[in-house]
This record gives sequence, structure tokens and C-alpha cells, in this order.
Amino acid sequence: MAMLTRFDPFRDMMRFQDEVARTFDDRLGLRAGESVGWTPACDIFEDGEAVTLRFELAGVEPKDVEIRYENGVLTLRGERRMEKEEKKENYHRVEMSYGSFTRSFSLPAIVDAEKIKAEAKNGVLTVTLPKKAEAKPRPITVKVS
Repeated sequence: MAMLTRFDPFRDMMRFQDEVARTFDDRLGLRAGESVGWTPACDIFEDGEAVTLRFELAGVEPKDVEIRYENGVLTLRGERRMEKEEKKENYHRVEMSYGSFTRSFSLPAIVDAEKIKAEAKNGVLTVTLPKKAEAKPRPITVKVS
């Protein structure tokens, strides 16, 4: 079965821009992590109970990911490292992005910060942000007079 992928005409251009920025940062002697390494893809969806974010983090160890929720902003930081650093020039192609990443999302005040959960499985990090009880939809009965 063929899998549908959303076309993003700017993805390659943004990757090229990141690579150019990283090259200049390396030449200028800036520390690794100050430049944008890569940006993990994220799906966001909402139902009556929670707002859920799913991040594509293949090759990232859960111990290398930090999640913070502060003042209505969820921030995800981490790093994808190469398994082995080979000094030989035997790579034929390197398309995966490596390095540090940061993603931040402003969230509505309906999130119950005390009940936020995160789970990593098969290279996907799922962050569940439950809604406060008063923000959940509830039925209203209409009285007929």
C-alpha cells in the first residue's frame, strides 16, 4: 500500500539554509548547539479530553530529550547523535540531520499542567496535555416551558 506524504516545497530549501548556517557557525568557531541543527516533524491534534503532540524522533534516545511546560509554552529540546563518528570518507550519502533541536508551542490555558504525560515508542514521542475539567465540553439540557 502506498503511503501518502504531504508535499512541502520549502523543506529542501529550509534544510539547505540550515546546512549553510551550520557551515558558517563551524567556521566562525561557534559552539555546537547554537545553530539550528534540525527540526523534528510534529502532528498536533485535539479531542474533548486532551491536546496531543506527536514528534518524529527516530534515532533520538529518550534520555536526550527534555520537555518543559512553563507559562503556557511547551518546549521540547534534544539532540540526535551519529552512532559512530567515522573519520574515513566512506559515506555515499548522508541525508539524515543530526545535532540539537528546539521546538516551542504556545498552548491555550485549558491545559492541566499537573497531568501532562510523555511516552516514547518506535521513534515517536507522544506528549499528552489533558484539558482542565472546566474546559471539557459538557452537554447542556434545554428546558421547554
